[in-house]
Amino acid sequence: MIPRYSRPEMVKIWSQENKYQIWFDIEVHALEALEQLSIAPKGTASRIRENFQKAGGKFDEVRIDEIESVTKHDVIAFLTHLAELTGENSRFVHYGMTSSDVLDTCLSAQLAQASDILISGLERVLAALKKRAIEHKDTVCVGRSHGIHAEPVTFGLKLARFYSEFERNLTRLKIAKKEIAVCAISGAVGTFANVDPFVQKYVAQKMGLDEESVSSQVIPRDRHAMFFATLGVIASSIENLAIEIRHLQRTEVLEAEEFFSKGQKGSSAMPHKRNPVLSENLTGLARMVRAAVVPALENVALWHERDISHSSVERMIAPDSTITLDFALNRLAGLIENLSIYPENMQRNLDRLGGLVFSQRVLLALIDEAGISREDAYKIVQTNAMKIWSGEATSFLTLLKSDKLVSEKLSDKKLEEIFDFKYHTKNIDHIFKQVFKN
Repeated sequence: MIPRYSRPEMVKIWSQENKYQIWFDIEVHALEALEQLSIAPKGTASRIRENFQKAGGKFDEVRIDEIESVTKHDVIAFLTHLAELTGENSRFVHYGMTSSDVLDTCLSAQLAQASDILISGLERVLAALKKRAIEHKDTVCVGRSHGIHAEPVTFGLKLARFYSEFERNLTRLKIAKKEIAVCAISGAVGTFANVDPFVQKYVAQKMGLDEESVSSQVIPRDRHAMFFATLGVIASSIENLAIEIRHLQRTEVLEAEEFFSKGQKGSSAMPHKRNPVLSENLTGLARMVRAAVVPALENVALWHERDISHSSVERMIAPDSTITLDFALNRLAGLIENLSIYPENMQRNLDRLGGLVFSQRVLLALIDEAGISREDAYKIVQTNAMKIWSGEATSFLTLLKSDKLVSEKLSDKKLEEIFDFKYHTKNIDHIFKQVFKN
């Protein structure tokens, strides 16, 4: 992933240094298990660790690449270099194991590490959404369907809806992490013929992973498909919120706006511009995370007990999608934390159509209190509403008061009561209790 969209903590997880350290830990834990099974001499694992530290405690990535250029096999290259560093004690390293035991268990560990960072990012987004939602719980604004004014809502309700969506995403990610965080040390074609099941149990415990109940020679890729699909859903939620902000920042709307810092520039050509660059960027990043979903789904179908068609895919999508999503979550959190919100513009937009947002209340009053059929009531209300749209009039309430079909059924006082924003916000507290559980 390019540095522009990367954060160091997540990048480190996918570094060669971290990968080789995890490989080393897997191999040494397996040795410890072999010692308990009386297959490897007692103290072999500790001697491997000691000799590794004496050799500098670090793998020479250039040397491993050099060996791999000959062997054409990354795990063998690693094991050869490990033997160079640790000497005779290494003869029991990788005993009975196959490359996938190391590679798949390592990938599980890396994805679990990445999940922890992503969970932290989601929690930051949730905290920001909750704070701003409560801040604007009673800030009335227009709700839109199809991009057109519908009925009043509050800005806090908008954010509460997104909070609930991201809360579901947090639950999904925790489930996906548990599903992917598995260890498989079952040897060639997954039969445990050459490696005792105890080794898998022991390594899993030491690595903080669950045991894979049955692997072929690889961990089943439906687990990985579920994980990357979950990242794709989270990315779509990010885009969902980002698009809302982009719409609200349009000049004609301007109900909310990304924070514009001192010295920031919006356009190289037009000095007046203040563009929603962060939310636009988030939309693009979401596309890249979702791009990993289909390849992950296609990785599920492998030949017989294994092939490596999935390998090249995962080497790209695992770091790229987790690094990108990590960056996006933290960018989104910062965007919400610093979002500029303009209640006065919200009120201006609410008033723009002269009260048409109350049309359904008028419709229902004509049906319930005046006893008019729904079809006739709809026609009466729509006829008056279209005069506002066409510019013939500017006040929906005034039109209704002057329409005999309405005024004969509903008093001026009743009509004025209908045009009350509090009617539309009376259940906001109930919704907030449902969402925030307090």
